[in-house]
Parts: sequence; structure tokens; C-alpha cells
Amino acid sequence: MSKFQALDLGLVVRGHGRHYIVEDADGRRFVCHPRGKKSDAVVGDQVRFAEASADEGVIEAVEPRRNLLFRQDEWKTKSFAANLDQLLVLVAVEPVFSESQLARALIAAESAGIRAAIALNKTDLPGSDAARARLAPYRAMGLTMFDVALKADREAARATLLPWLDGQRTFVLGPSGTGKSTLINLLVKDAQAQVGEISHALNSGRHTTTTTQWYWTDDTRATALIDSPGFQEFGLRQIEAAQLWRYMPDLRDHADCRFHNCSHIHEPGCGVRAALDAGLISPSRYRIYGEILEELQRKTW
Repeated sequence: MSKFQALDLGLVVRGHGRHYIVEDADGRRFVCHPRGKKSDAVVGDQVRFAEASADEGVIEAVEPRRNLLFRQDEWKTKSFAANLDQLLVLVAVEPVFSESQLARALIAAESAGIRAAIALNKTDLPGSDAARARLAPYRAMGLTMFDVALKADREAARATLLPWLDGQRTFVLGPSGTGKSTLINLLVKDAQAQVGEISHALNSGRHTTTTTQWYWTDDTRATALIDSPGFQEFGLRQIEAAQLWRYMPDLRDHADCRFHNCSHIHEPGCGVRAALDAGLISPSRYRIYGEILEELQRKTW
């Protein structure tokens, strides 16, 4: 038996600096610190930890991950969460969402092997038809899509989302003002109580909106929502430029090109550009591909 097998197995439900909240199999929660100086656990990790007292512990090891959702820019890597089943990108009629940020989140999920869906919120507002039109390319790709009005029609929103969320570990991503807090409060029993309990343990109440937070939707602990702070940029420097098209299904479906290393920008006999000209790929999606490709081709290490 290895020295780690005798330790408790726990789930990281929140982290702040070098402090983590770890939940054991019985639902007990401990404030844990990693052994040594290195701190590489993220929310969703399974960790081996030793109880130091009734409510404190020491993380000795992080178990192997089946996936990790993260973004990477020129300066740093930001991990969102590990061991996810799916990603829900929440956008809204207002404020108008960035299609580039949406595409980048979906590319990150695709590269990590995490299935994704998009929920359009505030569909009771004027402008919902325009928002749906901007999302039409994603619907055409076969992506799961939801229309909801989280405040105006709470019960309909619950009925729409719960079957897809049931029994899954879902990471919720979206810009500020989209309705993530409304979603969490609608679907999670005692959501504010969970935040308060963890913030009290970490003595970090002022940070409740700036850290990733794991929620069980009810006492059975079968369905989880993971909330995240907003962000302005979504770098994808973890992806090789030549592989980018593989993580965009609409481009991938038409990448029957004359050259095996086609960049889909200027080469003759390009299936992607032929599909673009035929209206099978939206101009906005192709533009985003070009912008991200240029970024990745510029990167230096």
C-alpha cells in the first residue's frame, strides 16, 4: 500500500490562495493547506489529505485528472476547474455577448474533451431574435442550446435546464451581468448558505465573487454546478496553431483540403474556404478562426 492510500480522499470545492476547502465522502468540509510550497490543486480535483484537527487538514497529493478546463495567455495560465462532465456557457440578450469569447470558451472545452452547451438568458427582452440569429451558427453545428428567462420565468427555466444538468458536474461560464448568480440561486438549494459557510471557514467573505465555487444542487450531492468569476480575456495559447481548426466543428467538418497541412487561409484547394464561399460556414466564425490563428502563430515561449 502506498503512503497516499491510507489518507482520506476528498474533493476540492473551493480555493483561495494557499487555502482550500476539501469535502470528504461524508460531506464534511475541511480547510486544507498543501504540503510544501507548491499549490497546484484546483476546484474539482480529487485529493489525498490528512486530517490535522476536526476541521483542518493537509493536502498530500492530487489524484490524476480526467480533464482540466483552463485558459492561457502570454503571461499566465488560469485553471477553471478539473474533472468536469460538461460546460454551460451562459450568454444573454443584454448585455450583448462577445462571440469571440464564446468561441474561445467552446474551443477550450473541445480541446479538453468536455462537452458544452449554450444557454441564452433574458429571452423575454427585446432583441432576443437578434441574439438568436448570432447564435445560429452554433445551433447549426449541433451544439445543445437553451432559451431561458431566469428571472421572468423561473419555473420554465428550471424545467428547461434541469434534465441536462441532472447527475452531472457542470461548469458555468459567462460574462458579468449574464445571470450566473440568478442561475445558481434558482437551481441550488441554500446557495447563499453554502457561500457563507465556506467564506466563514476561509475568513474571506469579500472574495465570494472572485473565486471558483462548487455547489451541490441538493443534499444528495449527485448534481453539481461550478460557478466562476468573470473575465475579460480568454487566451488559448495552450493550443498549437496548426491544430486550431480541429477544435472548431464547423471548420473540421469541411477540412477536406488538397494539402494535409492547409492553414485554411490562402492555400488552393481548401475545403474550409470553399464551404465559407458556399455559405456553410458563417463569416463571423471564420473571422474568429483567423484572429485566433494569428495570435497562436505569433506566440513565443
